[in-house]
Amino acid sequence: MISKFEDFNELFKEIDKTLAKKAHLYVIGGAMLLYHGIKDATKDIDIIVETPQEFLQLQKSLKDMGFATRMPTLEYKKVDLNQIFVREDFRLDLFQKTVCKGFSLSKAMQKRAQNIIKLQHLMVSLCSGEDVFLFKTFTEREGDISDCLGLAQRGIDWNAILGEVQSQIKTTGNHVWITWVGERLDILEERGLEIPIMGEVNILREAYFEDYEKRHKT
Repeated sequence: MISKFEDFNELFKEIDKTLAKKAHLYVIGGAMLLYHGIKDATKDIDIIVETPQEFLQLQKSLKDMGFATRMPTLEYKKVDLNQIFVREDFRLDLFQKTVCKGFSLSKAMQKRAQNIIKLQHLMVSLCSGEDVFLFKTFTEREGDISDCLGLAQRGIDWNAILGEVQSQIKTTGNHVWITWVGERLDILEERGLEIPIMGEVNILREAYFEDYEKRHKT
């Protein structure tokens, strides 16, 4: 477990020294909560890169730095995790563009992200609270429910979350991930969280089910 974001800063500096070309990392998971003091510690750092070139370059750098690779476990069955890299206390979960069944890093997400580190080759940005909240609704881990509650208590823009969901559906089509988002929001409502966009999300997931039934009629 990592309890100080400064430890990640040192890791980023180490990565920068191994890179030959520019790369931009977007932090989407518990490390973002650690940075903002919402979480006391995190076991991993979830990172998205936009391009295959950045992914391959980062993959090579991490291997050169002594990181070993692992295959994603069943807890990640719903997400498109490309690779896990492990070295001592550090574990990096690396995504290339797509996070979940068509849901991917968008230009709006990149615009909302907070740039926190700029080195010779490496730029590191933290995804917004809204986008980290949304990413965490794709998993089945109990800890992510607690993280979502922590983000909501800090304050999030529900309209930004709804707008991102609507934009992703418009761009890539109505995918099953909207039902997973809805399920997690149901649980959060049961835990006492008021979700002002719940009606709109229900309409979107009902549209998915209606479309699914049409496509699978015999």
